[in-house]
Amino acid sequence: MKSLQFQSLILLSFLHIAFIGNLFGQEYKTGPEEKDFAGYLFTYFKGNAVKDEAVCFAISTDGYNYRALNNNQPVLDSKVISSTGGVRDPHILRAENGKSFYMVLTDMTSSKGWDSNRALILMKSDDLLNWKHTIINIQKRFKGNENLKRVWAPQTIYDPARKKYMVYWSMQHGTGPDIIYYAYVNSNFTDFETEPTVLFRPKNGKSCIDGDIINKNGLFYLFYKTEGNGNGIKLALTDSLVSGKWIEQEGYKQQTSDAVEGSGVFKLNNSEKYILMYDVYGKGKYQFCISDDLDKFKVIDQDVKMDFHPRHGTIIPISRKELTALTTRWGIPQGMALKLKKNPVLDGFYADPDVLYSNKTKKYYIYPTSDGFDGWSGYYFKAFSSTDLVNWKDEGVILDLKKDVTWANRNAWAPTIAEKKVKGDYRYYYYFTAAQKIGVAESNLPTGPFVDAGKSLINFKPEGVKGGQEIDPAVFTDPKTGTSYLYWGNGYLAVAELNRDMVSLKANTTKVLQTDKTFREGTYVFYRKGIYYFLWSDEDTRSENYRVRYGTSGSPTGPIKVSENNLILQKDPSKEIYGTGHNSVLQIPGKDEWYMVYHRFSYPDGIKMGDAAGYNREVCIDPMYFDEQGNIVPVKPTH
Repeated sequence: MKSLQFQSLILLSFLHIAFIGNLFGQEYKTGPEEKDFAGYLFTYFKGNAVKDEAVCFAISTDGYNYRALNNNQPVLDSKVISSTGGVRDPHILRAENGKSFYMVLTDMTSSKGWDSNRALILMKSDDLLNWKHTIINIQKRFKGNENLKRVWAPQTIYDPARKKYMVYWSMQHGTGPDIIYYAYVNSNFTDFETEPTVLFRPKNGKSCIDGDIINKNGLFYLFYKTEGNGNGIKLALTDSLVSGKWIEQEGYKQQTSDAVEGSGVFKLNNSEKYILMYDVYGKGKYQFCISDDLDKFKVIDQDVKMDFHPRHGTIIPISRKELTALTTRWGIPQGMALKLKKNPVLDGFYADPDVLYSNKTKKYYIYPTSDGFDGWSGYYFKAFSSTDLVNWKDEGVILDLKKDVTWANRNAWAPTIAEKKVKGDYRYYYYFTAAQKIGVAESNLPTGPFVDAGKSLINFKPEGVKGGQEIDPAVFTDPKTGTSYLYWGNGYLAVAELNRDMVSLKANTTKVLQTDKTFREGTYVFYRKGIYYFLWSDEDTRSENYRVRYGTSGSPTGPIKVSENNLILQKDPSKEIYGTGHNSVLQIPGKDEWYMVYHRFSYPDGIKMGDAAGYNREVCIDPMYFDEQGNIVPVKPTH
């Protein structure tokens, strides 16, 4: 396999990925990244009795120890979702958009015979709990299938070359062999857009079933079961799913002499190792094998524990939020300790969080930079809402520079928001960085839609300032006077009074405030017990030493007093927490209860990324306390 042919295939796959990425560009990012995965979901059925031909769920936090949900009873009613009254071989896939899930099933009860079924089932969910389904009878849906005998084990994969989802499954016609076919699915995942076409057939012309494909670095690894020519699991590879050009490996991949079927491959979270599992159906058990290269596998049965006996299923990684949703619906399995980390609070890559409590909706909101774009090249802003500061809902894109702003279309950074009462109702003013200028947009709701003012608000350097950038706005309304101020600057700290319209600066009020030599960017201002607190970030966001300092004042426009021990948030190498900075502060309404909302390098790989750590960040929340003199007690960053 380490031949020139194989090496050429790898090179072609990388060129193919680069072309596709350039062709289709960037899209909105949603849902968890690999760093956010906190466990696994195992979908399976239990046996050949009709009552056991149904979808069941199990969960794991480590990929080795699994416990059944719902007391090992079905989570979906086969009689509702199938045409036969039974379903088998559930395959689940997370969609490319990060928030949807697809499940496909064999529509079959084995009691009617192995050649009795003609249909498969397409299912879609946005929460893993509620599913919409469509039954596709291949014989009725497509012409030329009069002698179709069976439709088995469908699975789904995303084809980056077509930007479509492909469902593939095995079919047998007449006395011919079982062959793996495919068809592309429509955008709603309710029907096929193309005719069933042969995806893979071994060169020996023999039967193949139970195909399972995984995409690793642009190469597609197809594990399949042979029939009639030495039964077992074999592997074929390609860099183009529908090219028909597969490299078939020699030998079998199962690590047992027992009969097997229903192989499934998944990647361990935050690891470069893969698990190949398969159904040792004659003994009523599963076998797990581990691999670094998807070529050589080692049995790890001694490490795997289950409190159920699965048949032909699949495993996907899930986030803390998804684990919580599943166990809220079906309970935490008995004997399972579900210890989930508190931070980060948002799934995905986000940074520079600004936090707001809305008096209008009685909810909390976080407004971050959309991160994970090379060189801070993001172009849209999102909002997230919560009622408890623990569970956060993605409210979607609230401002897209490319669609909603005429004066800038790049570098969407570091927003801030103000809630103001206007003519008896609350209105929201959203200040944001775009192309190293600062703009403002308005809305009647904290989730938008926001309407841009049509021009930048700040596109100048204050008098006396030569370097730095016009970025990182912060808005503060003085509770004593009701006057609002806008702060900004990288390399310098400027302030100006906002007019009552909140979208223009009051003439002749712009001034530069002096802190100390540690000031870099990311200002935030709040008021507590007669003291105005000024917080800022020290160092560079690409540095593991990025951190937060502060000063105090008797006025929102300074002068600022800086004490010697003013470092209040910094890295904690013992916890592998680095790059903690660019914060905002939240006071729980009516209480002297405070929280710091900030970003850090993504955990656990951020520290290994070099400069890229500075644009692959995540948002965290930790309590903030004060001593009797009003000094801020250093915040302890946590997982």
